[in-house]
Amino acid sequence: MRHARLRTAGASLLLGSLTLALAGRTAAHGGSLRSEPARSLAIPLWLFLSTGGGAVGVSFLLTSFVTDRDFIRSVNDRRRTLGLPAGLRRGLTVAARLVGLVGLGAVLVVGMLGPADPLRNLAVLVVWVGWWAGYTMTTYLVGNSWPALNPWRVALDLRQRLPAPDITYPDRLASWPAVLGLLGFVWLEVVSPLADDPRLLASVVAAYTVVTVAGAYALGSVWFERVDPVARVFAAYGAVAPLYRDEDGSLGVRVPGTGLEDAGLVRGRSDVAFVVALLWVTTYDGLVATPPWRAFARAVVGIGVPPALLYPLALLAGFGLFLALYRIAIRRGRRSAESYRDPETLARRFAPSLLAIAAGYHVAHYLGYFIELSPALLGALTAPLAPGAPVAVVLPTWFSAVSLGFVLLGHLGAIWVAHAVAYDLFPSRMQAVRSQYALTAVMVFYTMTSLWIVSRPYAAPPFV
Repeated sequence: MRHARLRTAGASLLLGSLTLALAGRTAAHGGSLRSEPARSLAIPLWLFLSTGGGAVGVSFLLTSFVTDRDFIRSVNDRRRTLGLPAGLRRGLTVAARLVGLVGLGAVLVVGMLGPADPLRNLAVLVVWVGWWAGYTMTTYLVGNSWPALNPWRVALDLRQRLPAPDITYPDRLASWPAVLGLLGFVWLEVVSPLADDPRLLASVVAAYTVVTVAGAYALGSVWFERVDPVARVFAAYGAVAPLYRDEDGSLGVRVPGTGLEDAGLVRGRSDVAFVVALLWVTTYDGLVATPPWRAFARAVVGIGVPPALLYPLALLAGFGLFLALYRIAIRRGRRSAESYRDPETLARRFAPSLLAIAAGYHVAHYLGYFIELSPALLGALTAPLAPGAPVAVVLPTWFSAVSLGFVLLGHLGAIWVAHAVAYDLFPSRMQAVRSQYALTAVMVFYTMTSLWIVSRPYAAPPFV
């Protein structure tokens, strides 16, 4: 990466105050949005990983001493309704929908007609920097505003105004289409130049628009509840956030993460699989950009495995491993607690705790990326069809510690949620504690995996 001074002192002052970093004009990772700055550890890797995993294990021990059910319930039940007038809520919803529609139109138009350079094209920067990195973080740090912002929900308005087809969504499909869609989207993002080719990105967004509008018009709101992986991702992350929407539409504030204890958040096997898939795909996205993966991929392809099969096989194998570990932990926890509760019930109730881990790893994976490329995004917003040279923030070396902190924070939140769920499920204190032994061990594994990935320097995935 080539460094130079920012073009304006004002931008330097603003970004410097936010990031405490240096800023400079850059080729932005060699003309691609894929790469990240190299990271290094000042301590041995084994000590770093064992310390992180140990922190989660120790936190479980400390949390186990919190046995006052009334105290746990008082923390998780703290709610405050925000008294926003109904007219203001409707106005904000309309404004958000307009922003979503304008954004979608800008992605389609500028993606096709704008600069070919991904770091100067508004469509690429909006989708990857502004939306998938920046906006996604707001869904678990603030609240899920996607139902209001989602431009494709205009299909529901059309359904109310035009004759709608009489199609019933098959119950047997549950949320499996969303699981497959999420895995498919991440596979496509990894193996295709979506982050580097504005024309291809606009084409994919256009195809997604056609499918989503047609599906939502045909099936109604169940499309966004069961089929659409994007809406499902944001809804899942929204359970982590402090802001939430009540059944009557009013806004409320709660302790962050306490929405994950909602017994109706995960309703079946497919919902459990979706939570695990959400945790895995962010891990997978980081894993394939590490030097060990590059060495492994080249070795596997060298013995005859087609490169086209390598990435989907790794995606499915990793998802299967993460899901199997979780289910094994649930069964072991049931035996340790000497409980007669249905394993599927336990799997559904404990699964939302993993969303705190997924949120922690997402912010660790994308926060630096978002800060680095925010100046380029702002530049493209001011001149969509003819932006200036891309500008990026150069993060200091200590910033990696911030990312690692978010990983640990997410895992600590997951342990608290699992602890609260256990005390809600089991009448005995020892049953509640024992039920978490195996699950905590799996969480330690997830923690060490995430820490290992974020501590590795970036290496472009081979054969893509």
